[in-house]
Amino acid sequence: MTKSFKTAMMHATELTRAGKLQQATALIQSLLGQGAELLDSDAIEGTFSQVATQAPVQKPKPRKISATPRAGLADTLRRIAAGGMPGSRPVSGTTDPIPPGAQFLSLRHTTATASRNYRLYLPANQPEALMPLIIMLHGCTQSPEDFAAGTNMNALAEEFGCLVAYPAQPSGANAQKCWNWFRAEDQGRDHGEPALIAGLTKDILKNHKADPARVYIAGLSAGGAAAAIIAAAYPDLYQAAGVHSGLAVGAAQDMPSAFSAMLSGAAGKPLPRAVPTIVFHGLADPTVHPGNGAAVVAQALTAQPDLRRTTETGTSAGGRTYRLTRHNAADGRILAEHWEITGAGHAWAGGRPSGSYTDPAGPDASREMLRFFLNHPKA
Repeated sequence: MTKSFKTAMMHATELTRAGKLQQATALIQSLLGQGAELLDSDAIEGTFSQVATQAPVQKPKPRKISATPRAGLADTLRRIAAGGMPGSRPVSGTTDPIPPGAQFLSLRHTTATASRNYRLYLPANQPEALMPLIIMLHGCTQSPEDFAAGTNMNALAEEFGCLVAYPAQPSGANAQKCWNWFRAEDQGRDHGEPALIAGLTKDILKNHKADPARVYIAGLSAGGAAAAIIAAAYPDLYQAAGVHSGLAVGAAQDMPSAFSAMLSGAAGKPLPRAVPTIVFHGLADPTVHPGNGAAVVAQALTAQPDLRRTTETGTSAGGRTYRLTRHNAADGRILAEHWEITGAGHAWAGGRPSGSYTDPAGPDASREMLRFFLNHPKA
């Protein structure tokens, strides 16, 4: 067992003993995303003893555990996390009905070294002109269909005449189907997962009625962190980004630093160039510390002078109170929005119960993101 895996499991144990069961569960599930990489090829060895309750008992002899039970450890951890993140619900895995004339295509982007499946929604309500394109990156354990159902983005695409793509992260790339935002090789331009998603985006621009001046990317949790990374790596391709319950670019370089960033927050790294960004984060998020949302906003304001900051408060139709902070440029453009939602956890605000990790009581993150995006075409 590697040092990183041991450290993470020790931290999960400490959280459990402290009664912080939601955080412990979240940490274990995140750990499972890279469990196969963190477990080395050696046999796990250990000494086990029975705890005396009434009368002392003879301590059994130390025994060596062969490599075979290692799968048992992974299976045990997966059973612990099988219920998903705190507040999640099981979903049917079926797709929503689509209106006559619309299509929800199953496609695949392939390069010389890798490939990704994705779903692409083509609305029945297609304008004569080219349409905006939104790339949606799901969170851990989710699927494109689940994410589409929970965010209700297809219905908004129908209302506003947009294309929406949902790339799928396979379990072969990450055991919990998380986007690998914490790995150095997946944090830059022209390699790793950013290159895959950028290539997939370019496929859609080439093969469908997508407007290259109105291309946007958004995501939840690990998908939100990946969206921030990809937008920063390709500011020439994406005009704006939406980050829900995510983390800043460079917040982590490996699993231990990822755990630290998720639990305590991390500033990330300075960016040479940033795109306009809208951020949503629940202030009661037990999985990704709300300070990470502030860090994403700070990165989006890199090298932006003479900004005007305004703050307002409100209450959603479902009863969630929130604080909205806007950062405006001198010409009036909104360069960043930060939605901080009181009492909300690790879930898509305003989402539908038919998808996992949604908070139907929250403000409508999907509608607000789309509104923000459409106000930022390429100059």
